[in-house]
Amino acid sequence: MDIKILDARSSKELLTLTGLGKATTIADVKTQFHLKKRNLYPDRQSYRAASKGKSLKDESTLESLELGNNGKLYFKDLGPQVGWSTVFLTEYAGPLFIYLLFYMRPAIIYGAENVDKPRSMVVQIAAACWSLHYAKRLLETVFVHRFSHATMPILNIFKNSIYYWGFAAFVAYFVNHPLYTPPAGGDIQVYGGLASFLLCEYGNLCIHVAFRNMRPAGTKERRIPQPTGNPMTMLFSMVSCPNYTYEAGAWISFSIMTQCLPALLFTIAGFYQMSIWALGKHRNYKKEFASYPRGRKSIVPFLL
Repeated sequence: MDIKILDARSSKELLTLTGLGKATTIADVKTQFHLKKRNLYPDRQSYRAASKGKSLKDESTLESLELGNNGKLYFKDLGPQVGWSTVFLTEYAGPLFIYLLFYMRPAIIYGAENVDKPRSMVVQIAAACWSLHYAKRLLETVFVHRFSHATMPILNIFKNSIYYWGFAAFVAYFVNHPLYTPPAGGDIQVYGGLASFLLCEYGNLCIHVAFRNMRPAGTKERRIPQPTGNPMTMLFSMVSCPNYTYEAGAWISFSIMTQCLPALLFTIAGFYQMSIWALGKHRNYKKEFASYPRGRKSIVPFLL
């Protein structure tokens, strides 16, 4: 079987792969293409059955695509790629380092003459919570997460880092500022926010572990997420992405605990982005699984 590879944008023929079998997969096509175009490694390649169609899955066979002999595939260069783990480690190490710089070396930021006053307890708690969150994310990246895709476009590492690092500096500057004042609600507001933050962080970890256990190592298998024996996973019965639900809850709690406007703005921006991701994943679940529970929402129980 011979397959012509065309450019998805211009429809110009790039090359022809010969001697392919019906059982040849898109992953095999990527490997063969790479042998002829050494700079275009498999993770950088995307194929479509039509020039403006959806990217084909690696496990799709030429027979299942019904291309026939002298069929066509449309190639798109995804650009330079970087591993997901590398992206996540970069994204999360930055906010941890930046926040602790403001907290541990305030004289560098605010001037030595402005940091002689003792800090409020909530400032200490906020630094611990921020550090816990990002240390947890770093550890999850290394030991918990199993990624369905090995890489992502390298430009994302810069875009995502600007978001995370920028907000880290924004929040840290105000929470650690010498003129920062504790929340109006006093200890009830601080410790209530702290308790809620820790509960949501634990819930988020439980969901990530549950997601890991749903995907066997070395596979891209997808299953309908279901609650496990852990009560923190009961949110699966109400939303498709409870990890985002807990994440949003953690930052709402942090904002209440610190009564800091930049923290609230960070929470709103994060919730907006997570809602977009959750809605997309929710739609994919419903398309992929005919028996997907109809009562579930994407991120906010009963609402969104």
